[in-house]
Amino acid sequence: MRMIPAAIDEILAHLIQHNFLNEERFARAFARGKFRHKKWGRGRIVRELKQRQIGKYNIDQALKELEEEDYEGVFDTLSRKRLQQIITEKDKYRKRKKLADYLLYRGWEAHLVYDKVKELIP
Repeated sequence: MRMIPAAIDEILAHLIQHNFLNEERFARAFARGKFRHKKWGRGRIVRELKQRQIGKYNIDQALKELEEEDYEGVFDTLSRKRLQQIITEKDKYRKRKKLADYLLYRGWEAHLVYDKVKELIP
């Protein structure tokens, strides 16, 4: 906005002081929103927050927003939904790979993904 540096500093100080710029609040809202709407796992949320240069403490606080019960429920629902989308695949191993790749891309933990793939596609 072509402002002098002193004005910029004063405005930023005012915004931070009155809690308009709050990194922790942003991280918490980001984690909740991406989990609920885009069904992202913890890995993807952490990666995106790090890309936005959010600190480790704030990332940890953001991950506390994700309830374990909801997390597991969303993971199960998303896995079963994706399995229904790839039902036309005949080869068991290609089906497993497609399901695992999809879940890993969305940031779900590898141990959860591989256990779920073995459970759904024996």
